[in-house]
Amino acid sequence: MSLKDYILTRILLAIPMMFILLIVIFFVLRIIPGDPVLAILGGKAPQEVIVQKRHELGLDKPIIVQFFDYVGNLLKGDLGKSTLTSRPVWNEIKDRFPATVELTLFAFLVAVLIGIFWGSEAAAHRDGVIDVTARVYAVFIYAIPVFWFGLMMQYYFGMVLRWLPVAGRLSPIVSLDTKTGFFLLDSIITWNWEAFVDVLKHLLMPGITLGLVISSIFLRMVRNNTILMLSQDFSTAARARGISQKRVLYKHALRNAMVPILTVMGLQLAILLAGAVLTETTFSWPGLGSYLVMKIRYRDFPAIQGTIVFFAFFVIIISIVVDIINALIDPRVRY
Repeated sequence: MSLKDYILTRILLAIPMMFILLIVIFFVLRIIPGDPVLAILGGKAPQEVIVQKRHELGLDKPIIVQFFDYVGNLLKGDLGKSTLTSRPVWNEIKDRFPATVELTLFAFLVAVLIGIFWGSEAAAHRDGVIDVTARVYAVFIYAIPVFWFGLMMQYYFGMVLRWLPVAGRLSPIVSLDTKTGFFLLDSIITWNWEAFVDVLKHLLMPGITLGLVISSIFLRMVRNNTILMLSQDFSTAARARGISQKRVLYKHALRNAMVPILTVMGLQLAILLAGAVLTETTFSWPGLGSYLVMKIRYRDFPAIQGTIVFFAFFVIIISIVVDIINALIDPRVRY
């Protein structure tokens, strides 16, 4: 199969996946207990007001009609309007998405650095102190609930040591001219170094918390695949030619081990974007995760559906890109 055919196949396979997700999300939201109109107006609203609000939101139509109306609007790029704020859902997503991306990329960088360097060193010193410590760390950190870990970080570094702020993206006393929504980038563009330091302080705790929790996945993947590559004939031949252990490790073994690792890293990046809900909620981070939790609380159907569809689209795009990169690195993936 050519690369072009492979890419086309992956894109075509993504279409029914998205449609199935739409069906599941749409109908599950309407099956589970709770009324969005009562969540907005309260339980003591007059019946005529409730009926009028249901008509305004289109909730008095048959559910199958509501579904096809939603799909039709979605195909036109319309995610609907929030029942809580009456703002277009797409505008609310655009406002919060940069915060989620900033947190996710920082956490991903922390996880990748720990996973690649500690994992490769653990493979090179198999059953040594570095390896045993890495394995204990991986099991321990993977078992910790991210919200509990976040609370402990807030208590120790925020309350006891008072080194870092415990919530938010920017201190109220610090001004920042936002141009892109990415506060770190905005502070650099505007040469606002006071804001840069403040934004970085706010980012450190949630970013490190989330990064450490997922670093165990990368560490184990890198360690196991690198050990496998170090036992291959090409690694043995490289050592027999007098090539240093470091060069064999990083240039030969780790390089060949990266194909399956890149797949996992790419998918984890996508999952991080969609799954930073607990971290954002714990640290009051104004991203899409905390936005989704708030909208679920108020049964805001269009906002919930729009956010999940947006996340799903992003996950699918990243997974396709990862598959293309793997196909370029290893042509055997296409067959």
